[in-house]
Amino acid sequence: MSHVVLLADDDAAIRMVLNQALTRAGYEVRPTGNISTMWNWVSRGEGDILITDVAMPDGNAFEVMPKIKKLRPELPMIVMSAQNTFMTAIRASEVGAYEYLPKPFDITEVLSVVARALADAKKPNNAERKTEEPGETMPLVGRSTAMQDIYRALARLMQTDLTVMITGESGTGKELVARALHDFGKRRNGPFVAINMAAIPRDLIEAELFGHEKGAFTGANTRSSGRFEQAEGGTLFLDEIGDMPMDAQTRLLRVLQEGEYTMVGGRSAIKTNVRIVAATHRDLSQMIRQGLFREDLYYRLNVVPIRLPPLRERIDDITDLVQHFLRLAQREGEPSKTISADAIKLMQNYSWPGNIRELENLVRRLSALYADEQISAEIVQNELNIVDRPSVSTAAGPMDISMAVETHVGQLLREYEPNLPPNGMYQRVIDKVEAPLIAMALNACGGNQIKAADLLGLNRNTLRKKIRTHSIEIVKHSRRGG
Repeated sequence: MSHVVLLADDDAAIRMVLNQALTRAGYEVRPTGNISTMWNWVSRGEGDILITDVAMPDGNAFEVMPKIKKLRPELPMIVMSAQNTFMTAIRASEVGAYEYLPKPFDITEVLSVVARALADAKKPNNAERKTEEPGETMPLVGRSTAMQDIYRALARLMQTDLTVMITGESGTGKELVARALHDFGKRRNGPFVAINMAAIPRDLIEAELFGHEKGAFTGANTRSSGRFEQAEGGTLFLDEIGDMPMDAQTRLLRVLQEGEYTMVGGRSAIKTNVRIVAATHRDLSQMIRQGLFREDLYYRLNVVPIRLPPLRERIDDITDLVQHFLRLAQREGEPSKTISADAIKLMQNYSWPGNIRELENLVRRLSALYADEQISAEIVQNELNIVDRPSVSTAAGPMDISMAVETHVGQLLREYEPNLPPNGMYQRVIDKVEAPLIAMALNACGGNQIKAADLLGLNRNTLRKKIRTHSIEIVKHSRRGG
C-alpha cells in the first residue's frame, strides 16, 4: 500500500509539479491550496506525511503546526517557503518540522527528503522539542543559495550539543554564526564566551583558557577563572583556532577527551560542561601537513563543518545586507538613507576583501558622513577608492612595494572603521611581505635552502624557522645557472 502525501500550497504550478513527481515516485498525493482543508485531513488522521507552504490565503502554517505536532506527533512535516531567511529555518525547526526547503527547490531533493522522513517516522520518537517564539532580531541576513544551506544546517544543529567548526575568510561573520547557534539552541540560558587566539600572547593562552591559581607565574597575584569556567553550562567560542600554540592544543585535546581540566598551577581536575564552537580563516589541513596543528584535535573539533562563503560569492545578498545595516544605523540615531540602484550595482561588482565587516563599515560611514538622503554611485565609488587609484604596478617600471603596503594597510584600516584592527598589525603586515619573499627566493634557488639563505642574507636556521612559521612548501627543481 502506497504512502499518502498531504500537499498544501496556494501556488497551483507548484502543486502540479510536486503532484506529478510524487505520483511518479509511487505516492498517493492529496493536494490543496488552503490550510483549513489541510487541517481537516490531518485532524481526521489522514496522510502519512505533510508537505506545506508557510503563507497561504487563510493563514500561516507555522500557527497550525504546533497543534498538528500535539495531535499527531508521528506525522512528519516538511515546510517550503519563498521567504528564505534564517528565522524561517529556525521557526520551522522550532514548530517541529522534519525539514525546511527554501523555494525554488530541487525535485530530486524533495523526493529524497520525503523518503527519509517516512523511514525515520517508523523509528521510536525523539523527545518533543520546546517551541518558543524566536526573537525579533535577525542575526544572519541574506537569501542566496549559499546562505540557505547554512540556515538549514544551523536549524538542524540547534537542539544538539555537537562541536562545530566554522571556516571562512575574515569578516564573513563566523562569530555571528556561533552566537546564533548559542542564542537559538538549548544552551541559550547559559553564557556565551568568546576567545580570539590571535589576539592573546601565545604564552598566556593556556591561562586564559583554563584560568590560573595564585602564584602560578610571575604577575599571577590572585586566582583567575579561565574561559572554560566562565562558559560553564553555555557555549565557548574558540576563534582563530589555527593560531593556537601546540602546547595549548595538547591541553585542549585532553579536555575534549576527558571532559575535565586543571588550572595553570593547579592540581585538582575540574569537570567541564560547555559546547565548543571553533572558527578559523586558515587552511587547517595544510597546517596539519606542516606539523603546526594536531590532526587528532582537528577531528575532535571538525564534527560538523560549516563553511561561510566570502561576500563575493553571495553578491545577491548585498541589497539585503545594505538595507539591514541602514536600519541599524537609523536605530542608532542616524538619519534615514537610501542607496541608489547604480550604487548597489557598483557594490555588487566590488571584490570585498574585508567581506561583510567591510560592507557594514562602508554603510555606517555613508550614513554618518553624507547629508544626501539618497547615496549615489559616485559617493560609493569614492568611498571604496575604486576610481583614480594609483596602480601599484605599471608597465613603465618595477612595482612600488611601499605603495603596495600603503594600499594594503589603508584597506585594512577601512575594513575595521570606526574601530582599529586587532593589535599586532605590524607583524601581520611584515608576514604578508615576508612569506612571498621567502617563497620566491626558494623557488629561484630550486628549493635549495642554503642558496636561498645566502640570497636573502639570512642565517640558515632563521630561514628554516620562517619556512615553518609561514607553512611554505619547498619544491626542489633544477634551474639554469645553478
